[in-house]
Amino acid sequence: MMLLLETPRLRLRPFAPDDVARVQELAGDARVADTTLNLSLPYPDGAAEGWIETHAELAEQGTHYVWAISDKVSGELTESISMSVVQKHSRGTLGYWLGVPFWNKGFMTEATGAVMDWGFDTLNLHRIEAACYTRNPGSYRVMEKCGMRCEGLFRDHYRKNDRFEDLYQYAILRTDRK
Repeated sequence: MMLLLETPRLRLRPFAPDDVARVQELAGDARVADTTLNLSLPYPDGAAEGWIETHAELAEQGTHYVWAISDKVSGELTESISMSVVQKHSRGTLGYWLGVPFWNKGFMTEATGAVMDWGFDTLNLHRIEAACYTRNPGSYRVMEKCGMRCEGLFRDHYRKNDRFEDLYQYAILRTDRK
């Protein structure tokens, strides 16, 4: 399955071996890792290579899709977005992180909208969901701008750095789309 998506400003594509150093740099920033469910600090050497190597097989299995997001003009890698899929339930779960230099520019909202459209239109999903720390308003604003609704608060749901974190759960149904 071809994983190329474009928006007015962004190109979403598979990660390549050439992206390893940039992933290490962006994902290794403490400000990114602190507000992202699945990134840890320090970001281990070799983690980017190992992570990128898993993408093709997972996409082929139809269980997880990952995109590198780059600026259409410069080609600069800015972020990552992924969708885990449970076909039995026709459900996708989004995850994303964004490099600090690209915060507050609308890139993640643009990328999230494209991936949601792809999930509904290409995979014929019924539901797309995402979760974030309650202390990360940038993340839940992305979800809200993309039409997702807050479905609940999960208290002390996730443990990060020996601290329990509250999460907001957001979702959108195919029938919610305008």
